[in-house]
Amino acid sequence: MPMNAGCEVMEPNAIRQAVEAVMAGRRSVRAFLPRAVAAELIDEILCIAARAPSGTNIQPWRVHVLTGQTRERLVAGAGAAFDAAAKGIDPAYTAEYRYYPAEFFEPYLSRRRKVGWDLYGLLGIARGDKARMHAQHRRNFEFFGAPVGLMFTIDRRLALGSWLDYGMFLQNVMLAARARGLDTCPQAAWIDYHRLISEILGLPAEEQLVCGMALGYADPYAIENTLLTERAGLEEFVRRHD
Repeated sequence: MPMNAGCEVMEPNAIRQAVEAVMAGRRSVRAFLPRAVAAELIDEILCIAARAPSGTNIQPWRVHVLTGQTRERLVAGAGAAFDAAAKGIDPAYTAEYRYYPAEFFEPYLSRRRKVGWDLYGLLGIARGDKARMHAQHRRNFEFFGAPVGLMFTIDRRLALGSWLDYGMFLQNVMLAARARGLDTCPQAAWIDYHRLISEILGLPAEEQLVCGMALGYADPYAIENTLLTERAGLEEFVRRHD
């Protein structure tokens, strides 16, 4: 009997369509349902995501899965620190590394501004409405309502190449989640609270936060989840050399 007897084999075109549908369907979701995510499903996502390539296979990623009381403790602590900072009270939390440039320049400045105002426009937040801007930004530290928070860390002794490897792992996590009917929001906002996260999770001194991520089931009725960000055309980022 042939080894593949009884097994369905996807045609190359079907594989391409399935992969591209998952890639195109991945988006940053900013409103989640309170529906729980099974631990087995989270493990499944992380297991397949770990097939990401890494230089000499060192696999630099470490993942902390936050649910229940640990998640709530972090949400409460980060929310309080964020509110204190807005009132001019120094919460004594600083980022371990700079995610964005000290000063934006074109074309990156325009892209950053557009996605921000597109989101605020959907939510009806007017320019200068600092209270509502604060409230929306604060949603980061509630994982946008997602029941699962993921914290990704790396050994700070590793070099830049491992951070490049890490990006491929993060993309795998998001695609694997989407393929299973879940959504995500990768969150650089958490890097300001490395110290708080380290205290709550008991991270060793050599372990550094890369970013956070919300994981769960998207709220289909939330207006912010209709945001579709634009992508530059090939003519903006491709140079052909014959």
